[in-house]
Amino acid sequence: MTTNAQAIYGSTVDWKRILFLLIGVTLFFVVNFSPPWPDAIDPTGKHFILSKEAKGALAVFLLAGTWWVFEVVPIGVTSLTIGVLQVLFMIRPAEKAFTDFMTPSVLFIFGSLVIGMVFTKTGLTKRLAYKMLAIVGEKTSMIYLGCFVVTAALSHIMAHTAVAATMFPLLMTIYAMYTDEEKPTKFGKGLFMGMAFVAGAGSIVTLLGAARGAVALGFFKDIVGRDISFFELTFYMFPIGWAMTFILWGFFMVFFKPEQKTIPGLREKAKKLGKAMGKITRDEIIASTIIFACIFVMSAKQFIPSLEPLDKNAIILVSTILFFVFRILDIKDLESIPWNIMLLFGGAMSIGFCLWQTGAAEWMAINWLSMFKESHWFVFVMSIAFFIMMMTNFIMNVAAIAISLPVALVIAPYLGVAPEVILFAALVTAGMPFLLLVGAAPNAIAYNSRQFTTGEFFLYGIPASIILMIVVGLAVYIIWPIMGMPILIK
Repeated sequence: MTTNAQAIYGSTVDWKRILFLLIGVTLFFVVNFSPPWPDAIDPTGKHFILSKEAKGALAVFLLAGTWWVFEVVPIGVTSLTIGVLQVLFMIRPAEKAFTDFMTPSVLFIFGSLVIGMVFTKTGLTKRLAYKMLAIVGEKTSMIYLGCFVVTAALSHIMAHTAVAATMFPLLMTIYAMYTDEEKPTKFGKGLFMGMAFVAGAGSIVTLLGAARGAVALGFFKDIVGRDISFFELTFYMFPIGWAMTFILWGFFMVFFKPEQKTIPGLREKAKKLGKAMGKITRDEIIASTIIFACIFVMSAKQFIPSLEPLDKNAIILVSTILFFVFRILDIKDLESIPWNIMLLFGGAMSIGFCLWQTGAAEWMAINWLSMFKESHWFVFVMSIAFFIMMMTNFIMNVAAIAISLPVALVIAPYLGVAPEVILFAALVTAGMPFLLLVGAAPNAIAYNSRQFTTGEFFLYGIPASIILMIVVGLAVYIIWPIMGMPILIK
């Protein structure tokens, strides 16, 4: 009878999914309809009220976080829920809640995904993969390391979103030579999750890796009155970014040690396959010219004043247009864009702006940092780094910086803390959201490999985040002082 019922009505009920679905809904209603919460008070005595709309934003934030972690519905559907709840419960009007789903940042991710698609379609991915495998050899540990080093290095000169989109098809090609099975493997999990984590580590080293650096330096100049140069940032960030890259290699070798130590004959196979591809084709030449021209212009913006007005989102979308103009891509390619990932980031932008515009994020930042205003200076600096690390997993890292850094820089003088150490500690953790897919585009791009679940990403992100905080602590207490960074105001 039971078997017949299952045959008629489908598989058995997934009670775990229903439980977490209901937990998300319950958190939303409890927070949204709870009585008014106490004001946040900053060190100057200014009060920040948590409005009804801000409380609603926190409610949506909790529901989205629960549903994203436990993937009770597709991640893109959770994002749609974010917009719908804002409108239905009058947290923000529809023209704001839904407009955020197609902000310039989301379009940048779209352009990055298209670049990744072009690498695959033209054969550039295979050509690069075979070259790389011929160099790193047959040991899977060295393949891990080679992929991570290339990812980190590329993140110094181009946006980490574009790096992830570029590396993703290359890793898919490499993984196809490891196994033909569709079932996820430890090697697959480590390869793709590692790429996402390392893209963040590499992106902190220069201002070219992500927009967060330029935003943070802007706040720093406005509040402190001092410029941090491109090379000063790189000087202090280089040892931290590369230390995290090699530590993460060790991390994935421990948690996701490949099932096979070597892939016998891989080097020779890669050489033969590379040779069999023949000379570089017309499409490969055109595609690589377009891609590297866009990367060059985006990178040169930092150094050539006349290019400063050009928006990076428009620059990367020029490449998308040209791919279709030169018929490298066609309508079928456009229809194959992973819209689940696009919706994910649309929802992430929407909840980020919702928390920011309603004042909910500022209320949280002031409440958190005010708890540490009389603490030891080291505890205060680490509390800032921790808060930004947590916030950047849920909202744009630019927003997390914009909310937290001004408050921290106001509190810092009371504790005798130099503003530089606060800036750099904040930028390190803002660049490495290891818990949720929405924390950074590389996380979501890696998820498209179907090698891991959102729950697995969150689970292994916890020890990775702990390691990150330890590295930040060592940087603040030992490494940066040795390098000459001012830590305390004399």
